[in-house]
Amino acid sequence: MVAATWITALRELGWQVRTVAGDGPVDHLVPGLELGATAPPEAGLLDTALDGVDLVVVENLCTIPLNLPAARLVADRCRGRAALLHHHDPPWQRAALAHITELPPSDPAWRHVTINRRTQAEMHSRGIEATTIYNGFDVDEPPGDRVATRVELGVSDRERLVLHPVRAIERKDVPAAIRLAEALDATYWLLGPAEDGYDAQLADALHSARGRVIHRPSPGSMADAYAACDVVAFPSTWEGFGNPPIEAAIHHRPVAVGPYPVAEELRALGFRWFSPDAPDEIDELLRRPESSLHSHNHTLARAHFGLDRLRDDIAALLDEAGWSA
Repeated sequence: MVAATWITALRELGWQVRTVAGDGPVDHLVPGLELGATAPPEAGLLDTALDGVDLVVVENLCTIPLNLPAARLVADRCRGRAALLHHHDPPWQRAALAHITELPPSDPAWRHVTINRRTQAEMHSRGIEATTIYNGFDVDEPPGDRVATRVELGVSDRERLVLHPVRAIERKDVPAAIRLAEALDATYWLLGPAEDGYDAQLADALHSARGRVIHRPSPGSMADAYAACDVVAFPSTWEGFGNPPIEAAIHHRPVAVGPYPVAEELRALGFRWFSPDAPDEIDELLRRPESSLHSHNHTLARAHFGLDRLRDDIAALLDEAGWSA
């Protein structure tokens, strides 16, 4: 999703874009780049994919150590050439990966971009200078279809619906989201599947829920999911960024946000979010809707996370590096 917004921005700035990955609908497939690859990529195939390229944008591959052979090869092939390393998840931010110290690599020819200022500061302390460019969003996305989506889900007009738009993994804190739905006398809707060995814990949490539970993807678009819900739950304990609070602002929905560190960075911009432990405040808002809260959050989303801002930030970085199209 983030890469797609960067592709749009780069094209608007006059660049032609060639996509390269180990799987998926891309311009150049290089087996071995994908997550879970059983063999490293072939250097010759990667060289062919990068032939004639003026700037390489590496999307998190040289940051999170989930495919070290691919990261090493890409770093080697980018040495001395214009490359922008886009960092989402450095290894030290995850206990299970913190022992891996070879990522991210660096080179005098490169530029580094982080998705939050916390990671920027952490990279600075490790001798890597980076620029923060927040994720970009279509703040003018048309609203989804509330009625049709609720009909598809079997949710009545009067039924409150709490949306939890995440994969089911431990740090997303599914039990906290369920508790919020219970306190609001609402149906709990989890979009994503269990991952990272969370299957048994998820099954227990959903089985123990005192209210109604829906566990399935959106029957339509994400805009439809936001339109269908009444409250967005996002009680995560850790996120590199966390898109749902911004998406909730775009779609004019109240959101309960957990105290993960980057959330506090984003909250400092002025967003009016709720705590997952304050269901009474959310209940009051649902009983007496306050449009000013939604317009306030939407205005901030436009100012700090709109696609125009993303394009301008990328343009400024490319100009500074002498890489303008």
